[in-house]
Amino acid sequence: MAASSRRAVLTGIGVLNAIGLDHSSVWTSLSQGRGGIRPIQTFDASGLPVRIAGEIPSFDGKAYLEKEQRKGLRMMARPIQLAVAAAQKALEDARINPKKDLDPTRFGVEFGSGLMATDLTEIADAASVSATPQPGVVDLHRWGEKGLPVIQPLWMLKYLPNMMACHISILHDAQGPNNTITESDVASLLALSEAYHIVRRNGADFMLVGGAESKLNPLSMVRQCLFEPLSHRNDDPAHACRPFDRDRDGLVLGEGGTVLALEDLEHARRRGARIYAEVTGVGASFDSGRSGQGVVRAISAALRMAQIAPSDVDHINAHGLASIPSDLYEARGLYEVFGKCQPTIPVFAPKSYIGNLGAGGGVAELAASVLAMHHGQLPGTLNHEHPDPECPVTVHTGAPRPVQRDHFVKVGFTQNGQCAAVVIKRIPGEG
Repeated sequence: MAASSRRAVLTGIGVLNAIGLDHSSVWTSLSQGRGGIRPIQTFDASGLPVRIAGEIPSFDGKAYLEKEQRKGLRMMARPIQLAVAAAQKALEDARINPKKDLDPTRFGVEFGSGLMATDLTEIADAASVSATPQPGVVDLHRWGEKGLPVIQPLWMLKYLPNMMACHISILHDAQGPNNTITESDVASLLALSEAYHIVRRNGADFMLVGGAESKLNPLSMVRQCLFEPLSHRNDDPAHACRPFDRDRDGLVLGEGGTVLALEDLEHARRRGARIYAEVTGVGASFDSGRSGQGVVRAISAALRMAQIAPSDVDHINAHGLASIPSDLYEARGLYEVFGKCQPTIPVFAPKSYIGNLGAGGGVAELAASVLAMHHGQLPGTLNHEHPDPECPVTVHTGAPRPVQRDHFVKVGFTQNGQCAAVVIKRIPGEG
């Protein structure tokens, strides 16, 4: 079959984040306008300037693995466990047993991943024996002689970014294409783009595509507080993440894992799969000057590939970081592409519910709009109460509105200028 005749569709959704541990509970929270930003409970954050996040209050990796598989959790950092759990939920939602229903050589895995901070307990003994009387100074000779030997020999394998895809491939015998992209906030969108091209060019029939990240541990939080423009609304966490709002004061961190089942359309139809939507266009660009033109180029490339005009889009699933400069940058780009559309294309910003999930955020937010298309209702963005006149976008707020067109665009970018866009299409009569 020629690559150009193949189509890539979404047949399963596995999602875990601050508003739900499956797509059903996530949709309930979205449709009811219930966010998940709250005070951090996983560790004592009282000494930090920022003490709120989109935290998953109750996650146990054992619940998603068979008994004989659970010993592997010792070699999985929290983000990897979230990815493994989301992959299991995606397979269940796709109603497929890979070891029975798939050719393993035609089953691939693509993931977006980021930096995983170590648990402090795993390096505490090594740090203690290497410390000097001078605060903050480590004796490197003592570190080499006494510190390193007390660290677990396989410690590094627990935190390597490619281990999400590795563990999932091993657990489900995926012998096809396998890759990990480490490109910060657009990592999982770029993973979806790569998987889309693989399916289209007949390199695989079925792929698990996703991303996961958690910055919610003491080591990572200290770094984020020092270097990221975080919201300091500790006394009002529910209203902290305010995309495109005049009174926004910074982003909110979150955690989660999302995995999508991406499948060749004919392969899906042959097995009678439920089809949520189709991926019809992808685009990427770089904008070192953060002028908004990178967003324009990425969206324009995705629209061209999808062969649609801006006016064909139902809504824009925005990056919506809620930092002052990033929202200005994004809004300028969105306006250049969609500003002349009438009626105005609404913007939806899921980070207002779950916070910034880093490398896992792109597909997590995209999944929210896939669910919106599936249910025929677009949820409102939270906390957009005072539109910023310098952000020329129309943010949908309040009660869900009917989905009126068959396409949406997901946009993402990084703080350094990497941009990505994906076009998703609802297929009438499917799903």
